[in-house]
Amino acid sequence: MTQIFVSSRLFGVMSLAAGIDSGVFGDDRRILLTVDNADIPEIATPLAETAGFAAVRDRFHQVISYNELIWPHHPSHWRAHRNDQPLIRRLLNSYLELGDGPLELVLEAIQGDPSRGLAELFENARLTVISDGLASYSPTRHVLPKQISGRLERLVHLDLVPGLAPLVLSEHGVERSIIDGKAFRAVMAEVTRSVPGLLTPLAAAEPAPPLLVGQYLASLDLLTSEEETDISLRALTACAGAGYRTVAFKPHPMNASGMVPAMRAQAERLGLELQVLESSLPVEAWFEVDPPSLVVGCFSTSLSTADKIYGIPVATIGTELVLERLTPYENSNRMPVTIADVTMPRLLDSGEVQAPLIAPERYAEDLGPLVRAVGYCMQAAAYPHLREEAAAYLRDYDGDLLRHFKRKRIAALGLTAPGVRPSAQPREASVPRRLARRARSLLRARPS
Repeated sequence: MTQIFVSSRLFGVMSLAAGIDSGVFGDDRRILLTVDNADIPEIATPLAETAGFAAVRDRFHQVISYNELIWPHHPSHWRAHRNDQPLIRRLLNSYLELGDGPLELVLEAIQGDPSRGLAELFENARLTVISDGLASYSPTRHVLPKQISGRLERLVHLDLVPGLAPLVLSEHGVERSIIDGKAFRAVMAEVTRSVPGLLTPLAAAEPAPPLLVGQYLASLDLLTSEEETDISLRALTACAGAGYRTVAFKPHPMNASGMVPAMRAQAERLGLELQVLESSLPVEAWFEVDPPSLVVGCFSTSLSTADKIYGIPVATIGTELVLERLTPYENSNRMPVTIADVTMPRLLDSGEVQAPLIAPERYAEDLGPLVRAVGYCMQAAAYPHLREEAAAYLRDYDGDLLRHFKRKRIAALGLTAPGVRPSAQPREASVPRRLARRARSLLRARPS
C-alpha cells in the first residue's frame, strides 16, 4: 500500500514522524505532500526548506511540494472540477507512481482544502485524519458527504487531554490511534539537535524565566488586534507582579510585527528584561532543550504540550474574553478555549496563579460531560445521540452559564437551564418553517 501524507506545518510533520516512529502508520511506501498556505506562497520559505525539516525528511520515501504540483493555483482555493477529476487522477497516479495497489490518504482538517479536494480526487483511497491540537475534541465543523465519510477509518491524535475521547469525526465511528508522547519528544529532540544555532537559550535567571506564547487571534477575527495585544501586555504585567525580572516571549509568525514593539515598551515600563524568541522553530523546541519555569498563553496548543508531554507548569490568560467574543457559537475554536479555560491554571493580573476549575482526576466526571454538552450545542444535528446527556447537564448546571453556553442557543435547541426556557420552536424545527415563510413572501412580492 502507498500512503500519501499531507501537511502544512513543521509541527504537523513532526507529529507524523512521531506516529511513524511509534508504529501508528506501519511500514508502507510513504509520500509527503507539503502544503504552503501563505497568502503569497511564492515569497514564503517552502515547508521542506524550513529549519529542522531535514531531521524528519527520512521518514518519507518521497517529499513533493503540492504547491508546485498545482501551480499557479493556491492550495487553499483550488479543487479539481468534477469533470476534470478523472484526467487529473490519472496524471497524479502516473506522476506519483501509485500503480494499482491500495492507497491511504493521511490528511489534516478534512473539512477544507486541500484535504477535501484530495479526498474527492482519490475516490477509492482509505482516509485517515491527523489532529495534533485541542481541535481534536471539537465537533466536526461540517456535514461530510457520504462519498467521503464512508471511507473515514481513523483519527490519529496527540493525547493532550488524557482520558477524554475526541469528538471530531466520532459520529462516523472512526477508530482512534494515539501518537506516543515519548516518540514526539524524541522527534523534537532530533529536530533541535539538527539546528543548534537557531535555538537561542533562555536568559540565565533563577528561577528560569516564564515563556509567553503568542497566537494570531486577531487574524482569525476572534479579537481585535488591540484586544489581543492587551492580553499579552496583561500577561507581562502579571509576570512582573509574580516577581519575575526576565520574561521570554515567542510571538506567532503571523503576528510578530504588531505585537513585539508593544511588548518591548511595556517591559521597559515594568523594568523587565524581555527576550524575544524569533526562531521559526516550534516553541516546543525550548521545552525540550531549555525549559521555562512557566508557560503562559491564551489557549495555544503549546500550553497542552507543555503540560501533558513535558510536565512544565502552565497558566492561561484571556480565555474569558475570547469565550465572550466567539461568534458564531459553532466556531471551531470554542472547544479548545473551553478546555483551556477549565483545565488549566489561570494567571491573574496580580501575578497569582489560580488553580484550574477541573483537576485531572475529575476529567471523566466533570470535563467529559461539559465537552459533550458544548459539542452538542455547537453541532446538534450531527450529534443527536448527545442530546439527552446535554439536556441533563444543562438542566442541573450550577456554574457561570454565559461562560460556556449562550441562553439563545440553549432555548433555540429546546433545552432548559437555570433561567432559560426552551423556545416554542426548537432550532431543528424552525429552519424549514423559516424557509417556508421566506418562500411565501417571495411569491407575494412577485409581480402579477
